[in-house]
Amino acid sequence: MHSQVYYVFLFAASKVDPLHLKYFSFAGRVIALALMHKVQVGIVFDRLFFKQLAGKSVTLEDIQAADPYLYSSCKQILEMDADFIDSDALGLTFVREVDELGHRKVVELCSGGKNLVVNSKNREKYVSLLIQNYFETSISEQVSHFAKGFGDILSNSRQQPFFFKSLELEDLDWMLHGSESTISVEDWKAHTEYNGYKETDCQISWFWEIVGRMPAEQRKILLFFWTSVKYLPVEGFRGLASRLYIYRSMETEDRLPSSHTCFYRLCFPPYSSKAVMQDRLRTITQGHIGCSFGTW
Repeated sequence: MHSQVYYVFLFAASKVDPLHLKYFSFAGRVIALALMHKVQVGIVFDRLFFKQLAGKSVTLEDIQAADPYLYSSCKQILEMDADFIDSDALGLTFVREVDELGHRKVVELCSGGKNLVVNSKNREKYVSLLIQNYFETSISEQVSHFAKGFGDILSNSRQQPFFFKSLELEDLDWMLHGSESTISVEDWKAHTEYNGYKETDCQISWFWEIVGRMPAEQRKILLFFWTSVKYLPVEGFRGLASRLYIYRSMETEDRLPSSHTCFYRLCFPPYSSKAVMQDRLRTITQGHIGCSFGTW
């Protein structure tokens, strides 16, 4: 398994679902709650979405990653020889064609846009209006409902742009996505306490030896099994809401470890050997086991 980064984009086509605006409001509340409770959710905001939430205008350079084809086309129009574009060889007017559920419709970028030919004098305005329509006007309702949901939790809708203006996108990404660094076993161990076991018990020594030899992805699955946390904060384990705990269970050693994720508690019986413990930990850190607690 490989670590994935999920980017948040907005698309005008979301209106195919009659409840889509309610979903955007709900998503805004979820993101705000994640920030409030310092929960890393494994997503990052696309730069365009971040600027929209901050009430900033989208520029040509902003769209390069989101829509490379449109970016390239706009760059060509701006850099084209003036005589060539004034000859109307491109046949462009101030309109945009939109595909809605398989049907094409023409949207004017400004009043009278169908009859306004793009030339060397107005091409910058054409590109600006085209970008505005693609990335601002066409999704303004979605952004507004996300912002309202966000504001319901952390601020009000009027203050929300100031919240995002006060942040750098990279800072927000760190808060929402968390660290991509390999999990440090020493940091993990330093933030773990014991109940029924002592740090000097052989089972605890075996446990950390086994975890120390695990591949990075297997450690992540174990952490997820233990805590339901997929992504550590940038500060590591000290950034979590609580310390972690290992409890000694009274079950026989043929039983697998169990967890109480709400309390960051891992429980296992006093296995008789490191080989037995390794086998049990290998079982709970298989991909299909980890996924049973949520989508990995």
